[in-house]
Amino acid sequence: MTRVLVVDDEESILKVVSYALTQAGYEVHTATDAAGAEFMFSEVDPDLVVLDIMLPGKSGLDVARELRTHSDTPIIMLSARGDEVDRVLGLEFGADDYVTKPFSPRELVSRVKAILRRTEGSTAGKAVIRVGELEIDTRARQVKLAGQPIHLTTSEYGILLHLAKQPGTAYSRQAILAALWDESPVGDERAVDVHIHNIREKLESDPKDPHYVLTVRGYGYRLREP
Repeated sequence: MTRVLVVDDEESILKVVSYALTQAGYEVHTATDAAGAEFMFSEVDPDLVVLDIMLPGKSGLDVARELRTHSDTPIIMLSARGDEVDRVLGLEFGADDYVTKPFSPRELVSRVKAILRRTEGSTAGKAVIRVGELEIDTRARQVKLAGQPIHLTTSEYGILLHLAKQPGTAYSRQAILAALWDESPVGDERAVDVHIHNIREKLESDPKDPHYVLTVRGYGYRLREP
Protein backbone atom coordinates (compact mmCIF):
# COMPACT_ATOMS: atom_id res chain seq x y z
CA MET A 1 0.00 0.00 0.00
CA THR A 2 1.23 3.50 -0.83
CA ARG A 3 2.45 5.31 2.30
CA VAL A 4 1.89 9.02 2.95
CA LEU A 5 3.48 10.94 5.83
CA VAL A 6 1.45 13.98 6.96
CA VAL A 7 3.23 16.56 9.13
CA ASP A 8 1.21 19.33 10.80
CA ASP A 9 1.01 20.68 14.35
CA GLU A 10 -2.76 21.22 14.12
CA GLU A 11 -4.62 18.13 15.32
CA SER A 12 -7.73 19.08 13.33
CA ILE A 13 -5.73 19.24 10.09
CA LEU A 14 -4.10 15.88 10.78
CA LYS A 15 -7.48 14.25 11.39
CA VAL A 16 -9.11 15.67 8.25
CA VAL A 17 -6.18 14.94 5.95
CA SER A 18 -5.58 11.47 7.41
CA TYR A 19 -9.23 10.53 6.97
CA ALA A 20 -9.36 11.79 3.37
CA LEU A 21 -6.15 9.98 2.39
CA THR A 22 -7.17 6.78 4.18
CA GLN A 23 -10.51 6.82 2.35
CA ALA A 24 -8.58 7.21 -0.90
CA GLY A 25 -6.70 4.00 -0.14
CA TYR A 26 -3.41 5.28 1.29
CA GLU A 27 -1.57 4.14 4.41
CA VAL A 28 -1.22 7.32 6.47
CA HIS A 29 1.39 8.16 9.11
CA THR A 30 1.54 11.45 11.00
CA ALA A 31 3.91 13.73 12.89
CA THR A 32 3.41 17.08 14.61
CA ASP A 33 6.88 18.64 14.47
CA ALA A 34 10.20 18.50 12.62
CA ALA A 35 11.80 15.92 14.89
CA GLY A 36 8.79 13.66 14.57
CA ALA A 37 8.77 14.14 10.80
CA GLU A 38 12.42 13.14 10.48
CA PHE A 39 11.93 10.11 12.74
CA MET A 40 8.81 8.91 10.92
CA PHE A 41 10.46 9.45 7.54
CA SER A 42 13.31 7.13 8.49
CA GLU A 43 10.96 4.58 10.05
CA VAL A 44 8.20 4.49 7.43
CA ASP A 45 10.04 5.40 4.19
CA PRO A 46 6.93 7.12 2.78
CA ASP A 47 6.08 7.41 -0.90
CA LEU A 48 4.99 11.04 -0.43
CA VAL A 49 5.15 13.68 2.32
CA VAL A 50 2.52 16.34 3.08
CA LEU A 51 4.45 18.95 5.07
CA ASP A 52 3.21 22.10 6.81
CA ILE A 53 5.51 25.13 6.56
CA MET A 54 4.66 26.52 10.01
CA LEU A 55 5.90 23.90 12.47
CA PRO A 56 7.03 24.52 16.06
CA GLY A 57 10.78 24.85 16.32
CA LYS A 58 12.34 23.96 12.98
CA SER A 59 10.16 25.05 10.04
CA GLY A 60 8.78 22.80 7.34
CA LEU A 61 11.03 24.59 4.85
CA ASP A 62 14.10 23.43 6.76
CA VAL A 63 12.70 19.90 6.94
CA ALA A 64 12.11 19.88 3.18
CA ARG A 65 15.62 21.16 2.49
CA GLU A 66 17.16 18.47 4.70
CA LEU A 67 15.06 15.70 3.13
CA ARG A 68 16.23 16.78 -0.29
CA THR A 69 19.86 16.15 0.69
CA HIS A 70 19.21 12.40 0.73
CA SER A 71 15.78 11.70 -0.81
CA ASP A 72 13.74 12.41 -3.94
CA THR A 73 10.45 11.52 -2.22
CA PRO A 74 7.70 13.90 -3.44
CA ILE A 75 6.77 16.70 -1.03
CA ILE A 76 3.58 18.77 -0.94
CA MET A 77 3.90 21.85 1.25
CA LEU A 78 0.98 23.31 3.22
CA SER A 79 1.00 27.08 3.60
CA ALA A 80 -1.34 28.81 6.06
CA ARG A 81 -0.90 32.35 4.81
CA GLY A 82 -1.06 31.89 1.09
CA ASP A 83 2.02 34.11 0.94
CA GLU A 84 3.76 33.88 -2.44
CA VAL A 85 7.14 34.12 -0.69
CA ASP A 86 6.34 30.99 1.31
CA ARG A 87 5.16 29.15 -1.79
CA VAL A 88 8.20 30.08 -3.84
CA LEU A 89 10.57 29.21 -1.00
CA GLY A 90 8.88 25.84 -0.61
CA LEU A 91 9.43 25.03 -4.29
CA GLU A 92 13.00 26.33 -4.21
CA PHE A 93 13.73 24.14 -1.19
CA GLY A 94 12.64 21.07 -3.13
CA ALA A 95 8.87 20.76 -2.74
CA ASP A 96 6.94 19.42 -5.71
CA ASP A 97 3.75 21.34 -5.00
CA TYR A 98 1.99 23.44 -2.38
CA VAL A 99 -1.56 23.77 -1.07
CA THR A 100 -2.80 26.91 0.66
CA LYS A 101 -4.88 26.66 3.84
CA PRO A 102 -7.82 26.51 4.11
CA PHE A 103 -8.04 23.81 1.47
CA SER A 104 -10.45 21.13 0.33
CA PRO A 105 -9.39 17.60 1.36
CA ARG A 106 -10.61 16.50 -2.06
CA GLU A 107 -8.20 18.92 -3.73
CA LEU A 108 -5.29 17.67 -1.63
CA VAL A 109 -6.09 14.03 -2.45
CA SER A 110 -6.25 14.97 -6.14
CA ARG A 111 -2.79 16.51 -5.97
CA VAL A 112 -1.40 13.52 -4.09
CA LYS A 113 -2.78 11.18 -6.75
CA ALA A 114 -1.40 13.30 -9.58
CA ILE A 115 2.12 13.43 -8.15
CA LEU A 116 2.17 9.72 -7.37
CA ARG A 117 1.04 8.94 -10.92
CA ARG A 118 4.08 10.82 -12.15
CA THR A 119 6.41 8.80 -9.93
CA GLU A 120 5.25 5.60 -11.61
CA GLY A 121 7.03 6.59 -14.81
CA SER A 122 5.98 5.76 -18.34
CA THR A 123 7.00 3.22 -20.92
CA ALA A 124 5.23 5.02 -23.74
CA GLY A 125 7.25 6.50 -26.58
CA LYS A 126 11.03 6.41 -26.60
CA ALA A 127 12.69 4.61 -23.71
CA VAL A 128 15.66 6.98 -23.79
CA ILE A 129 15.52 10.58 -24.98
CA ARG A 130 18.82 12.29 -25.81
CA VAL A 131 19.46 15.97 -26.42
CA GLY A 132 23.15 16.69 -26.66
CA GLU A 133 24.76 15.37 -23.48
CA LEU A 134 21.39 15.23 -21.74
CA GLU A 135 19.88 11.75 -21.44
CA ILE A 136 16.43 10.93 -20.04
CA ASP A 137 15.68 7.27 -19.37
CA THR A 138 11.87 7.24 -19.18
CA ARG A 139 11.58 3.69 -17.86
CA ALA A 140 14.11 4.06 -15.07
CA ARG A 141 13.07 7.70 -14.51
CA GLN A 142 16.72 8.70 -14.53
CA VAL A 143 18.34 11.82 -15.92
CA LYS A 144 22.01 12.05 -16.78
CA LEU A 145 24.16 14.86 -18.09
CA ALA A 146 27.46 13.87 -19.68
CA GLY A 147 27.00 10.48 -18.04
CA GLN A 148 26.55 11.91 -14.54
CA PRO A 149 23.21 11.35 -12.74
CA ILE A 150 21.10 14.43 -12.09
CA HIS A 151 18.66 14.26 -9.18
CA LEU A 152 15.36 15.98 -9.93
CA THR A 153 12.21 16.19 -7.86
CA THR A 154 9.09 14.50 -9.23
CA SER A 155 7.68 17.75 -10.60
CA GLU A 156 11.02 18.83 -12.08
CA TYR A 157 11.33 15.47 -13.82
CA GLY A 158 7.74 15.70 -15.07
CA ILE A 159 8.33 19.12 -16.61
CA LEU A 160 11.61 18.10 -18.24
CA LEU A 161 10.05 14.92 -19.64
CA HIS A 162 7.11 16.87 -21.05
CA LEU A 163 9.44 19.31 -22.81
CA ALA A 164 11.59 16.40 -24.05
CA LYS A 165 8.72 14.61 -25.77
CA GLN A 166 9.02 17.14 -28.60
CA PRO A 167 12.30 19.05 -28.35
CA GLY A 168 12.08 22.41 -30.04
CA THR A 169 8.34 22.73 -29.43
CA ALA A 170 7.30 25.68 -27.27
CA TYR A 171 4.91 24.94 -24.41
CA SER A 172 3.01 27.60 -22.52
CA ARG A 173 3.15 27.64 -18.73
CA GLN A 174 -0.54 26.74 -18.61
CA ALA A 175 0.00 23.79 -20.96
CA ILE A 176 2.82 22.54 -18.74
CA LEU A 177 0.55 22.72 -15.69
CA ALA A 178 -2.21 20.87 -17.52
CA ALA A 179 0.19 18.13 -18.67
CA LEU A 180 1.51 17.59 -15.15
CA TRP A 181 -1.92 17.22 -13.60
CA ASP A 182 -3.49 15.10 -16.38
CA GLU A 183 -6.68 17.12 -16.04
CA SER A 184 -7.64 20.75 -15.41
CA PRO A 185 -4.54 22.72 -14.38
CA VAL A 186 -3.84 22.94 -10.67
CA GLY A 187 -1.59 25.61 -9.18
CA ASP A 188 -0.32 28.81 -10.75
CA GLU A 189 2.13 29.64 -13.48
CA ARG A 190 4.67 31.05 -11.02
CA ALA A 191 5.25 27.49 -9.80
CA VAL A 192 6.34 26.47 -13.32
CA ASP A 193 8.90 29.29 -13.39
CA VAL A 194 10.35 28.20 -10.04
CA HIS A 195 10.61 24.56 -11.15
CA ILE A 196 12.31 25.65 -14.40
CA HIS A 197 14.75 27.73 -12.35
CA ASN A 198 15.58 24.67 -10.23
CA ILE A 199 16.00 22.46 -13.32
CA ARG A 200 18.43 24.94 -14.83
CA GLU A 201 20.44 25.12 -11.61
CA LYS A 202 20.95 21.36 -11.88
CA LEU A 203 21.43 21.00 -15.65
CA GLU A 204 23.04 24.14 -16.96
CA SER A 205 26.68 25.16 -16.64
CA ASP A 206 25.38 28.76 -16.67
CA PRO A 207 21.71 28.86 -15.55
CA LYS A 208 21.44 32.51 -16.63
CA ASP A 209 22.43 31.56 -20.19
CA PRO A 210 20.75 28.15 -20.55
CA HIS A 211 21.80 25.67 -23.18
CA TYR A 212 19.03 23.07 -22.76
CA VAL A 213 15.87 24.55 -21.24
CA LEU A 214 15.11 27.71 -23.18
CA THR A 215 12.66 30.53 -22.49
CA VAL A 216 10.06 31.47 -25.08
CA ARG A 217 9.55 35.06 -24.05
CA GLY A 218 6.03 35.96 -23.01
CA TYR A 219 4.85 32.39 -23.53
CA GLY A 220 6.67 29.53 -21.83
CA TYR A 221 9.57 27.14 -22.40
CA ARG A 222 11.06 24.65 -24.81
CA LEU A 223 13.84 22.09 -24.80
CA ARG A 224 16.64 22.65 -27.29
CA GLU A 225 16.44 20.45 -30.34
CA PRO A 226 19.01 17.62 -30.64
